[in-house]
Amino acid sequence: MGISKRMGDVLGQALEAKLLREVLEHEEKVNHLAIIMDGNRRFAWSKAIQTNLGHRMGKQKLEQVLDWVLAMKIPYFTVYALSTENLLSREKSELNALFKLYTEGLNDISTDPRIHDNNVKVQVIGRRDLLPKNVITAIENAEAKTADYSDFTFTICLAYGSREEIIEAIKGIASDYASGAIKLEEIDEPQVSERLYTSEIPDPDLVIRTSGEERISNFLLWQMAYSELYFTDVYWPSFSKKDMLKAIQTFQQRRRRYGE
Repeated sequence: MGISKRMGDVLGQALEAKLLREVLEHEEKVNHLAIIMDGNRRFAWSKAIQTNLGHRMGKQKLEQVLDWVLAMKIPYFTVYALSTENLLSREKSELNALFKLYTEGLNDISTDPRIHDNNVKVQVIGRRDLLPKNVITAIENAEAKTADYSDFTFTICLAYGSREEIIEAIKGIASDYASGAIKLEEIDEPQVSERLYTSEIPDPDLVIRTSGEERISNFLLWQMAYSELYFTDVYWPSFSKKDMLKAIQTFQQRRRRYGE
């Protein structure tokens, strides 16, 4: 390793330590962090490696980011893993590889000491009926093993689409109105929110999207009404702790107006 490379590593570590200190000392805290994990395939193409390897490296990155979230004591962490649109647009071979990764990851979570030592409740939201049996079994196992935990909540959006989630909430309200369980004047924002998949967790404070795309792709549309959005050009497998800290610092420097 050359001197310039070692100097660069030292300076990078110093900058990361400075960022971490500033973020932790700031009075504005991130209570709920959500991430659209984008760019696994483009990362693989840029490195001339197989797409499936890009997805596997993305899984490893999520495990690393979870460590950072726990260390920073961010109580709610949500990730967008697979959309309902992905289920229709991706090749069957790629989906099968993803399903294998999800099964492995969820089974790992059920026995992961980090999860149990930190009392992390794991929940998966989305259309389970669209997923293979082995994935559903792994989901149910991970949720059952962590159901009684409450210090942290790790939410995985799998076979998820926000428009469909909102439609289901509206159908629930319509059904209750038709049966007389709710009056027209009682229909308000809380009535919608409590029927969403995320009814038991707060709305995200900060939403990060990797890979350079600047859109939200049918992710938590209702819940993101007042979230701060942060876009980075970095592909998900290359997302670093410094990248996350920069996003949180940007969030802390913004004034959240909530419609004022």
